[in-house]
Amino acid sequence: MERIYETIKFTKEGRVATLCLNRPDVLNAYNIQMRDDLWWALGVINDDPDISSVLLMGEGERAFCAGADLTEFGTSPSPDIARQSRLARDVWSVLRTLTKPSVAALHGYVIGAGLEMALLCDIRIASTNIICSLPEVRRGISPSAGGSQTLPRVLGQPAALHLMLTGDQIGAQEALRIGLVHQILSGDDVFKAARAWAHLLSGMSPTVFGALKEAINVGMELSLSDGLHLERRLAQQVVAAAADSSGGNLEH
Repeated sequence: MERIYETIKFTKEGRVATLCLNRPDVLNAYNIQMRDDLWWALGVINDDPDISSVLLMGEGERAFCAGADLTEFGTSPSPDIARQSRLARDVWSVLRTLTKPSVAALHGYVIGAGLEMALLCDIRIASTNIICSLPEVRRGISPSAGGSQTLPRVLGQPAALHLMLTGDQIGAQEALRIGLVHQILSGDDVFKAARAWAHLLSGMSPTVFGALKEAINVGMELSLSDGLHLERRLAQQVVAAAADSSGGNLEH
């Protein structure tokens, strides 16, 4: 029996899966049900050989995702328990280790957990109207969905520290300048471009994609010498996999 999703829309077009956050009345705020829906859908995507890339977007005109649903904080014994319940099914790790390329189409509010989700995607295409921030510090808490680790890796330590320590909001031009997003466009061009990226990446060899992601993500934690060794090993694995798939008839 096919799962019914309450807070997202899950569709497939060719080899591209689209996950659309679907709580527009509350700016697509991330709640426990959305956690469960995304966790399940991402598992399906990982296991489906007919899906080769993922497009992540938000429903409505006002937001990609405005962060965690703060109403859940009022129904739990403490904010910490509310946050722990959202992490019980670790959507962030699933998205980070996804074996297929992911593209985020960002518009409107991209706040807190919404920004942390976007940071875990490989490509981020943004509207000229985006407003980004990690506002947790202003609420007396710290990021818990990967932001303290992913933001410095994307922006570098100084820019990441500034955003996290101040909770300041930034717009599209600043997001592009500091490297938070890869491209900014207006109107529906954002979604068209993001979908084009997803279709382009869907034609990429899964072996090559996996090797590139490992070389970058693991290599950043290594010395240059060890990183180069990792690159050589992964390159050899890619060549070997290609030779196996072609029956050993690779041209040199």
